[in-house]
Amino acid sequence: MIYCYISTVIFIGSILIVYWIHSQYHLDIVVKPTSPPSNAPLISVCVPARNEERNIRACVESILAQDYPNFEVIVLEDRSTDATAEILANLAKARPEVQPKDLNLRKVPFKVIYGSDLPEGWAGKPHALFQASAAARGAPGAWLCFVDADTFLAPETLSSCYAKAIATKADMFTIMTFQILGSFWEKVIMPIVMSALSVGFSPRKVNDPKRKDAIANGQFILIKRPVYDAIGGHERIKGQIVEDKAIAEQVKWNGYRLIVASGYSVARTRMYTSLPEMWEGWTKNIYLGLSDRPSLMLLGVFGAFILVIAALILPLWPLLGLLWYSQGGGWLALTVILESLVLWAIVIYARARVAMGMGISPWYAFTLPLGAAVFAAMMLTSTWRVISGQGVMWKGRMYKSK
Repeated sequence: MIYCYISTVIFIGSILIVYWIHSQYHLDIVVKPTSPPSNAPLISVCVPARNEERNIRACVESILAQDYPNFEVIVLEDRSTDATAEILANLAKARPEVQPKDLNLRKVPFKVIYGSDLPEGWAGKPHALFQASAAARGAPGAWLCFVDADTFLAPETLSSCYAKAIATKADMFTIMTFQILGSFWEKVIMPIVMSALSVGFSPRKVNDPKRKDAIANGQFILIKRPVYDAIGGHERIKGQIVEDKAIAEQVKWNGYRLIVASGYSVARTRMYTSLPEMWEGWTKNIYLGLSDRPSLMLLGVFGAFILVIAALILPLWPLLGLLWYSQGGGWLALTVILESLVLWAIVIYARARVAMGMGISPWYAFTLPLGAAVFAAMMLTSTWRVISGQGVMWKGRMYKSK
């Protein structure tokens, strides 16, 4: 009887956890394709590029193809060691910079800036964006738009996001982009990662001006230039590696309006393409997110152990029930089997919905134990790096927690 009781407690508790995890990601504000505005202030699009030879051409070309009537593009070439600089030079030659008076949909002001050495006390990306934003034209009422080099915009992205930012009275507007998942490992791991992020940062809490919760997606950030200057820009957060979250906190904590929205229909991102890339990238992201938040680190360790246990127990639970039944467990064993199968059905249904929302086959829901195990290993590795002070290497630069 005690085994049946334990099974029932785990069954009920697991259902509550599954429901809670999958009820956090509410992107109530949705960006939909919109026609260009008639009254269009200048938007300066700033792109940091370090070792982005795989993506930079497609990224820049998608930005230059925007239907927004008044924007410029500034790419900061951040001392890359691959072919990024050469690709940007070719793009600049093919599309020379034009003067503002010549601005139209076919001639967009476009410049490539070659970054300086990283000064003491600065992290790489904040310094790149600081340099790019400093080169932007300071027109009255202008906006800055920060776009990562692995992000690709639909032609109406700027118009649509600007319209939604105005409609929501946002001072800083950021979108969650659609994640392009190509390889097997991307489809196994990325849905787990996105669910974990939704638990840590609820969009509803971020959009609530009464709460301190603040987060932004550095893949696409739109911010009023006066607000950016008022909070001190990227110089204010120069040592922060997770610069998007840091600048979001400065915006919201200084009384400005922060909005996070769904931009799935207007922007797409391909972060990583292989398991080694994901391992390097996400252990770095997790490490940097945990390094200055001990309470979150403890929660992350606990969550990692839960994932490991779940990855082990979920496949074994019905098998243990069958083994018990074969040894004369009777209706109690049947109850355990039924509970395990019902929980499996609920979990698979929830994960299938996540998979379909990310544009992949619902059959990837069955890879949950594998994905959970890999993500737990990433979490534990990052936690160990924080505790041991090892730091992480990212794009040729070493970062350590302070």
